[in-house]
Amino acid sequence: MLVFVGGGLLYYVNWVVQKPFAVILFVADNVNVSTLTAARMYGGGADSRLSIERFPVLSLLTSHAGDFAVSDPASSSTAIGSGRKVNNRNLGQDSSGAPLVNLADVARERGRAVGVVTNASVTDAGAAAYYAKTSDPHDSAGIALQLIKSPAFDLLLGGGSSDFIPEHKGGGRSDGRDLTLELRQSGFDVVRTKAELLNTPQWRAPKLIGLFAEGNLAFADEISRSAVQPSLAEMVGQAIQLLQFNRKGYLLIVDAGLIGKAGSQNEGERMLREFLQLDNAVATALAYAGKNSLIVVAGRSSIGGLRLNGYPFRNDKGVAVVGVNAQGLPSLTWSSGPGSGSEGEESLTEPAAVASPVALGVAEDALAVAVGPGSEKLNGFSDNTEIFKLISTGL
Repeated sequence: MLVFVGGGLLYYVNWVVQKPFAVILFVADNVNVSTLTAARMYGGGADSRLSIERFPVLSLLTSHAGDFAVSDPASSSTAIGSGRKVNNRNLGQDSSGAPLVNLADVARERGRAVGVVTNASVTDAGAAAYYAKTSDPHDSAGIALQLIKSPAFDLLLGGGSSDFIPEHKGGGRSDGRDLTLELRQSGFDVVRTKAELLNTPQWRAPKLIGLFAEGNLAFADEISRSAVQPSLAEMVGQAIQLLQFNRKGYLLIVDAGLIGKAGSQNEGERMLREFLQLDNAVATALAYAGKNSLIVVAGRSSIGGLRLNGYPFRNDKGVAVVGVNAQGLPSLTWSSGPGSGSEGEESLTEPAAVASPVALGVAEDALAVAVGPGSEKLNGFSDNTEIFKLISTGL
């Protein structure tokens, strides 16, 4: 009887309950109500709607760390990626230093292809949470070495080439090792430009590393650099086309890291542009991945405390809702950070109430939206660790 029941359960799980072929998780700092509202108005006015806002499932996530009420990017990335609360500064491991199983591990165990895409450095917390274990999330050279020792992916795209190249070749590694050469020797193709990425053959399973900048990729408004680097949406589209040849499906993790980078420096308009870049990448995933896909967009940490102030007109958008408002006050302000609010041509910052070298984290629930098979399990008030449970169930 037990064998019969067990066999029936396996049949039901594997054949009756169909898993989504594609599972795509977007993660970014400052995916919260304040930034969403400002980005919507900046992009198209008060009546416009972003692609993210068309998702049928919505939840608010608590995002505290294991020790502090406000998490840093390392602990929040780990909570989402591994389903465990850890202390701040812990990346991919618990607060005692024990390594944690993450979504990339689960996906590979179940035969899926795994891709990680970021427009920041691949050694930053947003991407590294899926392959590195450390209590020093700023040790980018050491994190790059962990990637070499145990690659847990089929595709990895982003910036951070300096962490892989020795100093005598123009990189930042002091140990003399050329990790890009070691990656090639282990069978990976290493691409360095948008053209090389877009020309990658799509007729075979990928084993691909893309390193498109020494550090972070270009912001959307840095036209001279962004013209030769792939956008977040371009990387997502290419990743989907390369990963979809795995017959058991794939997991794609997308870190829109430049949102947090702009926020940490009080660059409000730049941050809103990067939020719209995230939204474009989400729209690309919806178009490329197909209907049998689970797509989740989740907020990580909140940084800086952006607010859009004053009374812009309903149809105002773009520069009409930034700068100085009708009351003669700054339209965008921050709770903390290096912002000067000066009117110099080179200044991208807005005023901050509390001066600090970089913007501090703020206590604010994150937004999560989802669509596709199993997405209905995410609803109401929840915690960021529930993202791991939702995604791992769909793998």
